[in-house]
Amino acid sequence: MLFSLAGRKALVTGGGRGLGRALAVGLAEFGADVAITSRTVAELEETATAVRATGRECFVIPGDASSKADIDRVVHATAEHFGRIDILVNNAGVDSPRPALDYTEADYDFVLDVNLKGYFFFAQAVAKVMIAHGGGSIVSNSSICGEVAVKNISAYNISKGGVNMMTRSLALEWAEHGIRVNAFSPAYMEVFMAGDANDHGEAAEQAILDHTPLGRRGRADELVGPVVFLASDAASYVTGEVLMVDGGWTIH
Repeated sequence: MLFSLAGRKALVTGGGRGLGRALAVGLAEFGADVAITSRTVAELEETATAVRATGRECFVIPGDASSKADIDRVVHATAEHFGRIDILVNNAGVDSPRPALDYTEADYDFVLDVNLKGYFFFAQAVAKVMIAHGGGSIVSNSSICGEVAVKNISAYNISKGGVNMMTRSLALEWAEHGIRVNAFSPAYMEVFMAGDANDHGEAAEQAILDHTPLGRRGRADELVGPVVFLASDAASYVTGEVLMVDGGWTIH
């Protein structure tokens, strides 16, 4: 079947809750065994229960997506457990909203270390495993903020613009190894990430909805289809692409 992930082994970062949980369960529903990582063990175990309910295996490996040492440990443990890694979903993400003039070095590093450095070193570590086994698919969670700037989240905008160029750069370098590298870019979702300001206020929320042609925030489950597509053989001739999943936000 074109979209089947049967027999595939996937690693999902930021897999403890929200979008990561939905993606881990979604990959399992399409046949993949899934490893999940994040910093919070209790949340990972909740996701693992949901993944296992699909009949697929779930390997839980806590780790810090901002630490290269932790990244290498997580990837090594996952490869040892499954024997290989066919799919990486870079999903861990944080934000630290504030005016650009108010960022401290720690604020900036908090966002970039997870959202960009972490993505790169997860991709690098997994690519080494994939090369040894004939290739695979790397899919990263970017954002509309990689294409259009949103006020007062400049570090986040910068990180996601970097993810988009990272996607193209790695796709170019690793195509010869049978590794496809793509990203997907959500707009405003019902599920929030660490550090996001959940309460934008009624007027700001209405402005978000008014700017979105479909007139609502996206649901976490609406990212499963795009990610399964990019991870599966259905996208076997797709690499270096950033797929907008934004309710039409970037149309105008």
